Amino acid sequence: MFDRILVPTDGSEHAEAAAADAIDLAANHGATLHVLSVADPGPLGDLKLPGDAVRPSEALTERADEFVAAVVDRAEAAGVDVEGTVRSGPPGDVILEYAREIDADLIVMGSRGRGGLHRMAVGSVADHVIRVGECRVLVVDADVAAAGD
Repeated sequence: MFDRILVPTDGSEHAEAAAADAIDLAANHGATLHVLSVADPGPLGDLKLPGDAVRPSEALTERADEFVAAVVDRAEAAGVDVEGTVRSGPPGDVILEYAREIDADLIVMGSRGRGGLHRMAVGSVADHVIRVGECRVLVVDADVAAAGD
C-alpha cells in the first residue's frame, strides 16, 4: 500500500511521535522512509551576527542534520530502508516539493512543531501540507500518541 513514506522532522515532541509512527508504518509495509528536515531562517534570512558567530542558516542546517540523523538511526535500528535529507526554505512548500520529487505515498507529520504561538492547534505547516498536498497525510499529535501507548 505504501512504498515511499515521508516524515518531516524539526526535533519537536510531535515530530518525534510522527517519526515513531512513520518507522512502524515503513517497517510494516516494506516502504522506504524519507526523513526531511527544513532549515528555515525565516524573515531574518542569513543575517550575519557580530563577532565569530556562524550565520543563522549554518546553525539551522546543523540542527536539521542532527534531527534527521536521529530519525535515520532509529529507522535503521528497526530494519527500515531510510534516506535522510535537509533542505532550506519555507517548510510547508519544501515538504510538498520533496514529496512530489520522491512520489511519496504518505506524509506522516506532527500536528505542531517548533513554531511560535501563531501555530497553535494544527500547526500552520501541517495545515498547509494537508490543504495543498497531493498524497495522504497522517497528522500525529504527541499527546494522543502518548496516551495510546
